[in-house]
Amino acid sequence: QVQLVESGGGPVQTGDSLKLSCVCLKSDRSFDNYAIGWFRQAPGKEREFVAAVNWRGDGRNYADFVKGRFTISRDNAKRTVLLQMNSLKPEDTAVYYCAADNYGVAPTADAHDYDHWGQGTQVTVSS
Repeated sequence: QVQLVESGGGPVQTGDSLKLSCVCLKSDRSFDNYAIGWFRQAPGKEREFVAAVNWRGDGRNYADFVKGRFTISRDNAKRTVLLQMNSLKPEDTAVYYCAADNYGVAPTADAHDYDHWGQGTQVTVSS
């Protein structure tokens, strides 16, 4: 069983920054076995990929709409993955979820590849 907990969301204004955290409280294997991805879902929209990092932290993948604004990183000793979000826009408003992929080598953007999900944290960006 894998337990992921997101935090760091909240209400901000356009141009502000937020740092989201995904902490793995419990897992079947060592945390550094997993690739970790961030996804988001806005009201009335499909869930979409945001960013992912592979097991070692040396492979990253970003959605085009966040390149240059968001940075994903991980600290395996702390069992944590961070999503630094800069220059936030109203269209970034969504519930953000982190997820763990048992196959940790590739930072995949496909939600179907992820095996474990957190409960989400709300990010609201006002204009």
